[in-house]
Amino acid sequence: MPRERDEPVRLTRIYTRGGDAGETSLGDGSRVSKLDERIAASGTVDELNSALGAVLAGECPAAIRNVLLRVQNELFDLGADLSVPLEATDRLRVNEGQVGALEHDCDRLNEDLPELMSFVLPGGGEAAARLHVARALCRRAERDTLVAANVHEINPVAIRYLNRLSDLLFILARAANAFEGREEPLWKPGSSH
Repeated sequence: MPRERDEPVRLTRIYTRGGDAGETSLGDGSRVSKLDERIAASGTVDELNSALGAVLAGECPAAIRNVLLRVQNELFDLGADLSVPLEATDRLRVNEGQVGALEHDCDRLNEDLPELMSFVLPGGGEAAARLHVARALCRRAERDTLVAANVHEINPVAIRYLNRLSDLLFILARAANAFEGREEPLWKPGSSH
């Protein structure tokens, strides 16, 4: 029985042995090397999603939790987007509305934060520290997607999404420290001299 568009994917077997020779399938069924740039980009997006899961597994303010739960689903959308050649039509793609939602979250959450007078060091509370790890992974996912875009046609919105998400993760890390009443660790240039 065919799956509805919004129905979750059905997984009946976890291992297939299909990748034992170093190849995997793209979303359209075509086989590529596991070293393909699109596979690398989607793998880094998966790492990022796992890092967000680690944030959510700990103490996390509800305002941040709700945003991250949505973003985790959108990162699966992004992974699906990267795994299907752009010429394939009627496939799940990251869209401008999702980028707009990230921008809205950035503006809303940044509004109550103190003005930055220095660069922020990763840290503070546990949620903030984990969000900074996720932000760094997001930057790597963006770079890996740009590498893939130099070789394959990639949805340009995917790159904008990752760029905006890294901004949001920075703001969320600051917000997590603010919610917990923690001081933000600030860069003090040359302080170790």
